[in-house]
Amino acid sequence: MRRPTPLPPPPVDDGGGGRRDRPERPSVAESEVDGARAPVEQSPFAVVIPLDAASTVPPSGPAAGSAEDGPSVAPAPVRPRDVWRAARARRRALRAEVRRFTVRQRRRRAVWLGAGGAVLLLALATLGVAYSPLFAVEQVRVLGAEQLDATRVEAALGDQVGTPLPLVDADAVHDVLAEFPLIETYAIEARPPHELVVRVVERTAVGVFESSSGFTLVDAAGVVLSTTAEAGPGTPILRIDGGAQGDAFEAAGRVIRSLPAGIAAQVTEVEASTADDVTLVLGETGTRVVWGSAEDSGLKAVVLEAAMTARPPADVRVYDVSSPASVVFS
Repeated sequence: MRRPTPLPPPPVDDGGGGRRDRPERPSVAESEVDGARAPVEQSPFAVVIPLDAASTVPPSGPAAGSAEDGPSVAPAPVRPRDVWRAARARRRALRAEVRRFTVRQRRRRAVWLGAGGAVLLLALATLGVAYSPLFAVEQVRVLGAEQLDATRVEAALGDQVGTPLPLVDADAVHDVLAEFPLIETYAIEARPPHELVVRVVERTAVGVFESSSGFTLVDAAGVVLSTTAEAGPGTPILRIDGGAQGDAFEAAGRVIRSLPAGIAAQVTEVEASTADDVTLVLGETGTRVVWGSAEDSGLKAVVLEAAMTARPPADVRVYDVSSPASVVFS
């Protein structure tokens, strides 16, 4: 590509009001190289710097100082303390960024921790109050006792008074209640702030065995409830082979427990030599009821009650309900 011809220089004032043309800059400059002058082709815009003066020209650039910028200063050496400060500042910046991006997570965690702490404090406070003297036993009540003297049982459990309700000794209560044979089962109930309730289920006596030492009251399981010199009212005398052991006694107990209250109150004796020949004796008239085995005792009781209504015991010597489908009178 051809370079365009440079424009001529503007005219120069010669001081007398006239104008003269600026002398053309030579296109060839002379330079001294090893004492010889050699023509050098030069651009109109080039500046020729002699070799002997090049060393006196200050270097250009930001590293060179100038009159306006002041004298050049050498950079200070890097100290370990500066490195440590920079690392610490970097760590702080990273922590700040992490906190900024995890603020919601930290808030949720704080809410859950606060709720858990509140529940824990509430539980600890509840336990502390429950196990304190504020909830100590001041009264013992026995419920469900009919044949049993409830006052005696309450007095026997008096050692639990003053004990916090959660610390009531169940084993100690069991040992005390085991001394009362009439109690079959029991349950302990704490009623804050100061009441301990013992619900008892009494054993059901089925009759008494007569012996030389008196009359021994037993329940359907053969547990001895008491021994007295005379038989109590409403308890039939048991005349069973083998005593309170064996199948005959078990069958007799099941029969007695199935009787309606109106018929059970009239029974004065129960006889059985085996489990299949249970016989009842009605005391006022001496009427005998042949029951047979304990099977279908519920149905036999209903049939006997209907038969006694149709024909009262005063007019009947024997009721045979061993086969409930066909009752025999004699």
